[in-house]
Amino acid sequence: VFIFFAFTALFWSAYEQKGASLNLFALKLVRTEAFGWSFPSSWLQSLTAFFVIGLAPLFSMLWVKLGDRQPSSPAKFSFGLLFIGLGYVLMVPASALTVAGRISPFWLVGLYFLEVVGEMCLSPVGLSTVTKLAPPKLLGIMMGVWFLASALGNKLAGFFGGFFLADNPNRLMTLYGSLAVGLLIASGALAFLTPKIRKLMGGVK
Repeated sequence: VFIFFAFTALFWSAYEQKGASLNLFALKLVRTEAFGWSFPSSWLQSLTAFFVIGLAPLFSMLWVKLGDRQPSSPAKFSFGLLFIGLGYVLMVPASALTVAGRISPFWLVGLYFLEVVGEMCLSPVGLSTVTKLAPPKLLGIMMGVWFLASALGNKLAGFFGGFFLADNPNRLMTLYGSLAVGLLIASGALAFLTPKIRKLMGGVK
């Protein structure tokens, strides 16, 4: 559980940029129009909920269909970090393009889609895994510890968001590029550690 805790906090530190630096990015650097129709930048925040509603049933059906052939919990965590890392890779060229003015909102659409794909691999899986791994007498406490990882991730999101500067494309590329690199390295490290973690899990998948 504590191994998953560390990777989960890292995931949420990037995911919750949508309420921090990405919100400012949308406000100051994104063209808030599509197909000739203008909209408030805050509407882009609804994309996450839209993708969650659309993807949750698909992932649920996927895991049920795969049955015993589905990836283990650590592997799903690794996929979660991979997808959100790829999302932030998109933000590096997007940040570079801001030097010429406001950019297309579809850069954020792509990021939010990949973020939610990552969320589908990590968030519900993590909740389920904690209930299976925690000793029955400590289940309530361990669930609290699990949500503490989300709290820590939100704290880190605010810290990282403090490096946002709308008028400095190089600073933006460094911010989002660093998040991308950190997430992809974490994904690779977790994938490498998966066989050992599975042994520690004592048969829990």
